[in-house]
Amino acid sequence: MSRDQKFFDMYSLVIGVIAVVALIFFVVAMKISDLTQGVYTRDTAEFKAEVAERIRPVGQVYLPGEEHQAAAPKVETTVEPEPVATALTGPQVYNAACNACHGTGAGGAPVVGDVDAWSARIAQGIDVLKDHAINGFSGEAMTPMLPKGGRPDLSDQEVSEAVEYMVSESQ
Repeated sequence: MSRDQKFFDMYSLVIGVIAVVALIFFVVAMKISDLTQGVYTRDTAEFKAEVAERIRPVGQVYLPGEEHQAAAPKVETTVEPEPVATALTGPQVYNAACNACHGTGAGGAPVVGDVDAWSARIAQGIDVLKDHAINGFSGEAMTPMLPKGGRPDLSDQEVSEAVEYMVSESQ
């Protein structure tokens, strides 16, 4: 057998295998096409509606003299729930606002738990202490007590409860 004949035989074999593989791909593609073609056919209303939606124009052009009533813009309003104000307890207000001065004695503030420092103040009455805490107080020997301890976001009730807590801890 000549070399040309061997090459021709091998070439024919390779071309035959490629043709068989291509035929297998073609048959599989046709089967898959048959199975999926029922989903959308060109004649159904669903297919036509999908195509019309995809190719519809984004806007419209009007020539001079033509009038078109524009649709009113739609404004979505969402109703946000009102924040629920949770009142802080006396110890919470003390830790958040009062502790800076009444925990360290800064500016001459009586330290909570110091019975001697608080006894003269408690003798004035709880209403006086609450008034000084809510409205502020300027004594001679100390830095002035700021209204609500410098926290205007606190309610009078919260400050009153903090005063009651400090008094109860200092008796």
